[in-house]
Amino acid sequence: MDIETLKLDLEERLTKGRYEHTLRVTDTAIKLAETFRESEENAKIAALFHDYCKYDSLEEMKQTIASNSKLPDLLLSFHHELWHGPVASLRIEEKYGITNQEIKDAIFFHTTGRSNMTKLDKIIFLADYIEPGRDFPGLDEVRDTAKIDLTKACYLAAKNTVRYLMEKNRTVYPDSFHAYNDLNQQVFGGMKDE
Repeated sequence: MDIETLKLDLEERLTKGRYEHTLRVTDTAIKLAETFRESEENAKIAALFHDYCKYDSLEEMKQTIASNSKLPDLLLSFHHELWHGPVASLRIEEKYGITNQEIKDAIFFHTTGRSNMTKLDKIIFLADYIEPGRDFPGLDEVRDTAKIDLTKACYLAAKNTVRYLMEKNRTVYPDSFHAYNDLNQQVFGGMKDE
């Protein structure tokens, strides 16, 4: 795959700010992949494509979800911000011939996470969360943790995300709860007493 051609395509598809975000996520993902011994090439491809469908029309994404058996209909019951990852996981195969399931899954779940996340899933989920352009409460702790413990950093990101959505009285997609619970188990090894 010609990365420079892909970047030109992304630059046309995305807003300037979203394109710059994508490049920062890609740089962050490559660093995480190097630190935690994952394929840097896979991390780069997944990161570049993670927001590929971010600005597709809602109607087009809705139709794709409704008509494709690989995508859960449940997505349509939740905020459309969750749609672009799953849709992109299909589009990259159609347009670029990318069939690597690990890359496609990392793109699919980059917003919500999931139970039993692979290392690549964690890297893309975390890179999107901690890229240098982001700034919100709790981020410094996640960034510091990401230097030494990928799973714990993902746990903190998932915890912050679920808490934020609940505080805003927003619904939480089931995969986000599953990600939080599974990461909690991995970090704490079972029941945690407070």
